[in-house]
Amino acid sequence: MPTLVTRSSMPALDEYIEEIRSIWDTHWLTNMGTKHNELTEELQKYLGVPCVSLVVNGHMALENAIRALKLEGEIITTPFTFASTTHAIVRTGLTPVFCDIDPSDYTMDVSGIEALITDKTSAIMPVHVYGNICNVEEIQSIADRHGLKVIYDAAHAFGETLDGVGIGNFGDISCFSFHATKVFHTIEGGAAVFKDKSLADTLHYLRDFGILDEERIVETGGNAKMNEFCAAMGLCNLRHLDAEILKRKAVYERYTERLEGVKGLRLNKIRPEVKSNYAYFPIVVDTQFAKTRDEIQKLLAENGIYSRKYFYPLTSEFDCYRDKYNSNLTPVALDVSHKVLTLPMFADLALEEVDRICDIILQT
Repeated sequence: MPTLVTRSSMPALDEYIEEIRSIWDTHWLTNMGTKHNELTEELQKYLGVPCVSLVVNGHMALENAIRALKLEGEIITTPFTFASTTHAIVRTGLTPVFCDIDPSDYTMDVSGIEALITDKTSAIMPVHVYGNICNVEEIQSIADRHGLKVIYDAAHAFGETLDGVGIGNFGDISCFSFHATKVFHTIEGGAAVFKDKSLADTLHYLRDFGILDEERIVETGGNAKMNEFCAAMGLCNLRHLDAEILKRKAVYERYTERLEGVKGLRLNKIRPEVKSNYAYFPIVVDTQFAKTRDEIQKLLAENGIYSRKYFYPLTSEFDCYRDKYNSNLTPVALDVSHKVLTLPMFADLALEEVDRICDIILQT
């Protein structure tokens, strides 16, 4: 059986069946039912945030966040991210402006933000990458000085804290993905997390066609509601999440033990003030290493182990964007995108398999 780059955590079948049993009594399958509302409350407690708006996926959380804040013009973001971040900006009629990344943690390089601000800039959309937390203090300081909103793409950072504060408490809105490959998932799903309770109604309308009541439509909303079966999976998975993260930590530590200090391999460092979720294990393969990133990926695949060039290419190099952007203007992001490889990482990955992966990488 091949070893994939990730594998979804799942509760025991009997636990999930018991969780969904009441749905057969109510026949309430979607439209903010009991499971949806219960998961909303449980996530508010787990994340330590005042407000959670559940949606069908993390991408719609981003689009709805942009619309809820009534943004226009340009949003400063990063090209070193998944397609969703950039697409959400473009699909809502705004223009992404790309800032380079910090080579130490691959998050937005805060020293480059202010030079990109124009009279068209309405927001900053940084990305917490691989669970590495952005420089939230400096980003907020810049935003405050220039009157900008801040939306965090927090798809990689579920459950993390910075100095004991839940990561969803920074910026105006933080958006999480609950896709099946994430540390916490609802099969498909996501959430917009926020402090300003005045946004609650708007986000609610945006995920449900703008419906206020049977006769009044107050927003040009779409259909982004989370169904009861996905919410039930989330309730089950949330019960086991801390134990799953501990398993991921053991995998992270074994990789680090085997690969740390190897010339030509840069590992992802976790800051001491960050409580990590151990979502990913990226390596950056520099020229001092005996093999290139692509050669390592090919060799692993030949042995039934599937890694991922995550993130490659930069979003600014996608076919749909490359004519509009020059990736040479974000040289650090461009360089890392050609060298980064995320290794298999999931809670049930056997440490013996981690050793086999490392042996293959290190073989001469």
